[in-house]
Amino acid sequence: MNKFIKTLTVILVIAGLSVLCGLLAARFADKLDRARYPLKYTDLVEKYAEVYKVPRDICYAVIRTESGFDPTAVSAAGAVGLMQMMPATFADLTARTGDNYETGMLYDPETSIRYGVYYLSMLYDRYGVWDTAFAAYNCGMGRVDGWIEEGKIDETGRLTEIPIAETRAYVGRVKEAIGKYEKLYNTESE
Repeated sequence: MNKFIKTLTVILVIAGLSVLCGLLAARFADKLDRARYPLKYTDLVEKYAEVYKVPRDICYAVIRTESGFDPTAVSAAGAVGLMQMMPATFADLTARTGDNYETGMLYDPETSIRYGVYYLSMLYDRYGVWDTAFAAYNCGMGRVDGWIEEGKIDETGRLTEIPIAETRAYVGRVKEAIGKYEKLYNTESE
């Protein structure tokens, strides 16, 4: 009987430690994911997500994917700021809004988020599907329009083929980030 009690005690201690380790691991994983998928520039993201009717998780996912939340980021192609906007795209958008244009303004987080979210909204209005809008954000409307003309689109408006590997990978990374933001912060993009 004594041996049975000792064995049972050891089993219960091991089970308790296993549960505790599992809880600590889950908590650590959550903290790690929140560090990898942060909510930065929240006031600006919330403001422009509401103004332009873009789900906030999409805004965060694009910023994270584009610049890792670095407002000084500049890509090899010349895209600038948090949302990695090309100066020519920025010039076009400011012409549409009637605002003054200077490329250096894209280093300002508010300017980058405002015009980046505005552009995402425009792309979604044009294509009606977020995946297609993300592809256009990455490689340009001209290329996406060409793929659509070539019939590389299904009946829902989703591209069936993205010929550029970088753009294909980009769309996947944005979608993965959206899923992480939805899971971590209990939201759902539409």
